[in-house]
Amino acid sequence: MSQPIPSTSLDLLRELIAFPSVSLTPNAGLMARVQEVLAAAGIASRLVPDPQDPKRCNLFASVGPGDQPGIMLSGHTDVVPVVGQPWTSPAFEATERDGRIYGRGAADMKGFVACAVMAMVHAAQQPLKRPLQLALSFDEEIGCVGVRHLLRALEGLNPAPSLCVVGEPTLMKIGTGHKGKAAYRALCCGQAGHSGLAPNFVNAIQTAADFVAALRDVQQDLAAHGAREEGYAIPYSTVHVGTIRGGTALNIVPAECELDFEIRNVAQDEPAEILARVLERTQSRMRDANASPEAALPEVQVVNTYPGLSTPDDAPAVQLLASLLPPDTTLTKVAFGTEGGLFRQQWNETAVLVCGPGSIEVAHKADEYVEISQIEACDRLMTGLIQHLCG
Repeated sequence: MSQPIPSTSLDLLRELIAFPSVSLTPNAGLMARVQEVLAAAGIASRLVPDPQDPKRCNLFASVGPGDQPGIMLSGHTDVVPVVGQPWTSPAFEATERDGRIYGRGAADMKGFVACAVMAMVHAAQQPLKRPLQLALSFDEEIGCVGVRHLLRALEGLNPAPSLCVVGEPTLMKIGTGHKGKAAYRALCCGQAGHSGLAPNFVNAIQTAADFVAALRDVQQDLAAHGAREEGYAIPYSTVHVGTIRGGTALNIVPAECELDFEIRNVAQDEPAEILARVLERTQSRMRDANASPEAALPEVQVVNTYPGLSTPDDAPAVQLLASLLPPDTTLTKVAFGTEGGLFRQQWNETAVLVCGPGSIEVAHKADEYVEISQIEACDRLMTGLIQHLCG
């Protein structure tokens, strides 16, 4: 038996939180519920599954005339894991207290998804002159994986939307940009041998140490002399080592060591150029340390990349959102990545902005929450966008 159709965004948010749609796990149940809500309003929707796992899927829907450029609302349905976090209420059960809704994904970003779905329902009852469109994706949290399949499926969308609003949590501020990101894996190769004869062998962990030191050298140079883009909390490109794995036993010279690292770049920088500097500095450090002639530079593989986003502060889309939000609403550049750069890459005439309820400060943490007032503010923005599309 189908469930009743929610009457408010808060009602739908409570339902969405109950789906444990952690990245790399199925989200098909959540998408089926969204389809059910849309269908009750007479809105057809299309699923675009992961080619390897149809239980993980994207969704696209549109309401209104299809021959005009409209507004697309974009959000992801996956959430980060809760394992090991000290939650004081069930993570996958919406809990209301003190004017907040607690639960995994409440802020990042099922709050916006709920508002966007209900906006589609309300828009279906209005005389739209331009369409309102909905794009929901999977596995955003691990590198905007799912949306790439959706974008390929939408390559023929014509006309493209004039504006795409990515609803990541910004406390309803208008996000005009974010840095690009490139994730890498470096494999440092050495020679296994008895540690009593360690100088006779290439130590992979020592090569990795030179590589990490080179990353730090380049980071210091970027901070002191690199390109700057004001508006970010960190206004220059950054490098970061996230994991390192190597060695098997203390008395064995390690033959392999693997590192995962990333580069988050401002628009003026290219990750490939920063990586080249890191490798050059690594080679210099190895030479200064009189490393074995048989020691090789790490082999670096690209794991995932997505482009940055930069929308001019004076763009008409910024002016539109500003006109629909409170007068004291500020512009910001967000410290996290989104699918926005990929949308902008596919449709270069589409303005892309980041604006959604909740704070990134509570995302990914135990007792994640969204203020009910933030959901109400997002609903008001959706109402304004619908009225704009009717004008």
